[in-house]
Amino acid sequence: MKFSLGVSLLATLASAVSVDMAKRDTSPLDVKLETVGNSGVKAVLTNTGDSALKLFKTGTILDTAPVEKVEVFASGNKVEFDGVRLLMATSGLTEEAFQIIGAGESVEVEFDAAELHDLSTAGEVDIVSSGAFSYAEADSTELAGTIPFSSNSVHTAVNGEEAAAVRARFLAKRTVVQSDCTGTRRTATVNAISRCRSLAVAASSAAASGPAARMTEYFKSSTTATRNTVATVFSRIASECGSTTSGVSRQYCTDVYPACSNGVIAYTLPSQSYMVNCPLFFTMTAASSTCHAQDQQTT
Repeated sequence: MKFSLGVSLLATLASAVSVDMAKRDTSPLDVKLETVGNSGVKAVLTNTGDSALKLFKTGTILDTAPVEKVEVFASGNKVEFDGVRLLMATSGLTEEAFQIIGAGESVEVEFDAAELHDLSTAGEVDIVSSGAFSYAEADSTELAGTIPFSSNSVHTAVNGEEAAAVRARFLAKRTVVQSDCTGTRRTATVNAISRCRSLAVAASSAAASGPAARMTEYFKSSTTATRNTVATVFSRIASECGSTTSGVSRQYCTDVYPACSNGVIAYTLPSQSYMVNCPLFFTMTAASSTCHAQDQQTT
């Protein structure tokens, strides 16, 4: 793994929210999509409930960062998302990480689907957004639960040349800063990478021959095929974390995309094989003995 001067592969953790599909019908959040121009999308989020909603907006359709806000389908096949994946904090959040929507009120956001999806040859597409928002109570920034939502599906014909131009302009805005991991930030990152290797080696061994119950708990299966797949992935992580001067990935200590909004610990752009530690990362403990705790070594 390479820094902007060396390397590091931080195993990227995807934040997944389990959504009870039956609860969508009773959700107080209504999301309506409509197309704008060639590939633009406007989303209107309406609070249909009788009390205000305090939504955690980081990493969602309300975020200004280049995150996955909608899914785009062409001829029934999902068009690959090519933006950033965030690792978000679940505690210590500030008010800036939230969007309040009063009862009966709406908020609107607009973005261009062509920026983060290659629609140059898509033609007719269907666009939809679904998932869940984490929320906090009115007088708190502690996450209290989730609110599911599912938007309407919009169908539109996209001009490929115009979409390609939008994407090209967006990608041209990115600035890569070299040699930015210095001082205490470099030390913290190098140490985290070293611990990453140790954890990955242990995880690979556990996947190969550890308790079947634990495999089923985390990967829903304990078959030999599943064990081999998981063990191989962790072995690759161990290999990538084994060096800070070589490897396929690059590690940055400054917000090169940018996407370090409030509550974001780190993010990755898979298509470019780089990862970024946000300022929040450098305030975290180096290693925690608590299972599932958020720290530098597991980032």
